[in-house]
Amino acid sequence: MLAATLAMNPIDLAIIVVYLVGIVTIGCLAGFRQRRTTEGQGYFLAGRTLTWPVIGLALFSTNISTVHLVSLAEEGYTNGLAYGNFEWMAAFTLIVLALFFAPFYLRAKVATLPDFLEKRYSRPCRDWLALLSIISAIFIHIGFSLYAGAIVLEGMFGINIWTSIILTAVLTGLYTIIGGLLAVVFTESIQTIVLVAGALCVTVIGLYHAGGWSEFVASVEPVKLTVLRPHGDSSNLPWYAVFLGYPIIGIWYWCADQTIVQRVLGAKDANHARVGPLFAGFIKILPVFIFVLPGLICLGLINQGKLPDTLEHPRHTYSFMINSLLPVGLKGVVAAALLAALMSTVSGALNSIATLFSYDIYKRWRPMTSDRSLVIIGRLVTFVAMIAAILWSPLVSHYPSIFQGITAVICYIAPPITVVFLFGVFWRRASGKAAFATLWLGSVMGLAVFLLDWFKDKPWLKQYIEWNVAPMMATFYLAVLCSVILVTVSLFRPHEHTAESEKLVWSHPIEALRDKGWTGIGNYKFLAALLFVVMVLLYVKFSIKPS
Repeated sequence: MLAATLAMNPIDLAIIVVYLVGIVTIGCLAGFRQRRTTEGQGYFLAGRTLTWPVIGLALFSTNISTVHLVSLAEEGYTNGLAYGNFEWMAAFTLIVLALFFAPFYLRAKVATLPDFLEKRYSRPCRDWLALLSIISAIFIHIGFSLYAGAIVLEGMFGINIWTSIILTAVLTGLYTIIGGLLAVVFTESIQTIVLVAGALCVTVIGLYHAGGWSEFVASVEPVKLTVLRPHGDSSNLPWYAVFLGYPIIGIWYWCADQTIVQRVLGAKDANHARVGPLFAGFIKILPVFIFVLPGLICLGLINQGKLPDTLEHPRHTYSFMINSLLPVGLKGVVAAALLAALMSTVSGALNSIATLFSYDIYKRWRPMTSDRSLVIIGRLVTFVAMIAAILWSPLVSHYPSIFQGITAVICYIAPPITVVFLFGVFWRRASGKAAFATLWLGSVMGLAVFLLDWFKDKPWLKQYIEWNVAPMMATFYLAVLCSVILVTVSLFRPHEHTAESEKLVWSHPIEALRDKGWTGIGNYKFLAALLFVVMVLLYVKFSIKPS
């Protein structure tokens, strides 16, 4: 039987070691360089010097983690391209970020999204969102990524899960604590290139062994090559759940989550802040082909008899393909890509936690705190957050698959935040009291649904309630309830706008497009329209079963 554990050649191990030493060194050097020039916002926002290529690459790299490489391959093997929706739908929400949210964030000159929420609504809204953002960064961005990375390292080298989690946390935390956001985005840009190159190798070599695209297509069920599925499909992800549920979690994740949006907050100007996310949107086309498709290619190769039918569990799909198909040297590159995906996500989340705590919590109580002291506080918080994530990450094994687990948790956190941000930007009458009520009640409802989902198989719960609502539909229902709360309270308790908050609401969606932007193909309007058309064409192409 072909095991999932990788047989690493000394050359592969050398590539991995060189990568780890190199990326930590680059991150630390970037941090030391920045410390000579500025503190405070230089540490947390890279001195607001980020340009669109760095922003786009960093957005993609922070989003993509080992969860994607490992779990999307598992989903590809089991359900075909259905879970590719989580990648392609992201392009549409990145357009929303570029057109509607990024200009306000730059206009408000905020360091954090809770800071923006205070300027638009009230101080209590800022406090609540800061707390929620820190919790989500620890439990979603870091916890799931550490566990997924540990599973991979255990399969590759037989390293104990706890040892893998702690080792990865220490290496990533080192350059994040020293270097701040500049170190994070520099290393993320490099890691994105390594990640895409390594993953692309698996797809290309897999298709080569399958005999090309036509022979591969003939070796799998046609429905597995479609992204939009009917009700009752085995993927448990029907088309209506995608279109109703994803916008809720997508707008939170890409437009209102500090870990992601912090790259935009560090932009050099509004044009870079807009084009950067659109660049990331184009890159998001790739994951379906380099993360999800390899799992389906693995199934096709097994069906063709070109790989032995000895895959012990779908979670080992990626390791199985690497071990079976890649030559010496490339195994090391792909292993480095796996580590790149893990480290970039964890480092980005750690930096956002430091920023949130320093600016939105600590400085509130000690407003005269110097920038140098804030950086020290941020580094201490980064260390504490990493310890909390290490303790939580093994509990991720509760879910049937890592990707379904992280999706479920996001579905229960996102609704109140998405509603508050959307109404805040597009509806002038949305009030601070309504926003706070929505955040508070929506979070309580989300926690209740999370607990119902977590304990749904327990006999003591099943005797009272049978919970079988899919997370993607649950997030839609929660968003509807949150919208009702916000509108109702706003009508009874109107908002008293300040001169500042008046500028943070679009009078009309078209107003967002009045800025001319750069000329030529770099214009944000042209790029947004092009990205939209490309994504629609891709959905049309992969929603029709191949003949």
